[in-house]
Amino acid sequence: MSEHIDLVPPQTLAENAEMGLRLRREFHRGGTQIGIARARDLRARKRLSEDTIRRMASYFARHSVDKQAADFGNRRNPSAGYIAWLLWGGDEGRDWAERKKAEIERMGQTG
Repeated sequence: MSEHIDLVPPQTLAENAEMGLRLRREFHRGGTQIGIARARDLRARKRLSEDTIRRMASYFARHSVDKQAADFGNRRNPSAGYIAWLLWGGDEGRDWAERKKAEIERMGQTG
C-alpha cells in the first residue's frame, strides 16, 4: 500500500536524531532502547515501515506533555524528555509522522 508514499525521513529528522544521540551520550539520560533504535534509523535515513510511522505518531501524541518540563529545549542541561523527543525526530519528526500517517490512511481508503 505505502510503496507509493515516500517514507524516507528527511534530513532535518536525521539531524535531530543525531543531536538526541549526542546529548544522550553526554548527559547519560533520555530515551529507551526503542528510542535509540528509532534515532539510528532516522539518522541513517532508512525507509520506515507503515507501522513505524504509526508508532512515531503515537509516541509524539503520548509525550507532548514532556514539552512542559523544565529544561525541555535546553541543550546545556536538557531534560530526559527533550533528549527522547529528539531521538524520535523532534518537532519536525512529529509533523512528518503525522503527515505520513494521514497519507497512509488515505491510501488505505482509496487503495
